[in-house]
Amino acid sequence: MANSSSHLDRHFTMPTIRTVDAARPLVWLRKAWNDVLESPVASLSYGVFFSVLGYLTLAFASDKPHLFPAAISGFFLVGPLAAAGLYEISRRHEAGRSCSLVESMAGIVRHKDQLFQFGLLLAIVLIGWERMSAILFAMFFGGDAPDPGNFFTEVLFSGRYVHFVVAYMVLGGALAALVFALAAVAVPMLMDRESDVVTAMMSSARAVGCNPGAMILWAAIIVAGMLLGFASLMFGMIVLLPIIGHATWHAYRDLVA
Repeated sequence: MANSSSHLDRHFTMPTIRTVDAARPLVWLRKAWNDVLESPVASLSYGVFFSVLGYLTLAFASDKPHLFPAAISGFFLVGPLAAAGLYEISRRHEAGRSCSLVESMAGIVRHKDQLFQFGLLLAIVLIGWERMSAILFAMFFGGDAPDPGNFFTEVLFSGRYVHFVVAYMVLGGALAALVFALAAVAVPMLMDRESDVVTAMMSSARAVGCNPGAMILWAAIIVAGMLLGFASLMFGMIVLLPIIGHATWHAYRDLVA
């Protein structure tokens, strides 16, 4: 009975959350760049892999109006999990150890159960968002959606789809904010300590709530970086994704004691 209680305490005891300056994300970026320089092959390999994967996903969805914006926003949702190998690289650097691509992948394998559970939750959210996107398109466009080739220009700048844009951004923004709060430092925490998914998500939400200034800036940096990556046809993502991934690790180390 005592062993069972000890087991539960280990998983459900909440860690201490620190507060940081609003400009602290700039320090996380600087440390992230150092991580990239220390293990360029391993770090950029993740950038290349997910850039190619993202490009193929967008190419598949390019002629499907309801899937294309959902695919872009979906990239934001799965980003915290996609960077798991980058967290392992930063963790090893922090301990004064080098890290190869294979060693970073071994770190993922060590925590595969927790990462699978978290990934399953993200997959459910992503499927739900795709269905919500399809419903919004059906409500506002029916069978007469703008041509995929000039979809964004037509929808955003023609002035004829203001209600759709507002509804899409409100629903998508609310979902993105919820996922950001629950996932901001959850996956690094799962990679770093013996924790369960619920405790990691609750700790992440507390870290965001206790540091609104820093986390708003951090969210804005992530969105700007991802949009720049998409605007460069995913080429920029080769470098931007590793930097954001490594910086997320340093955010976790600053915020969670």
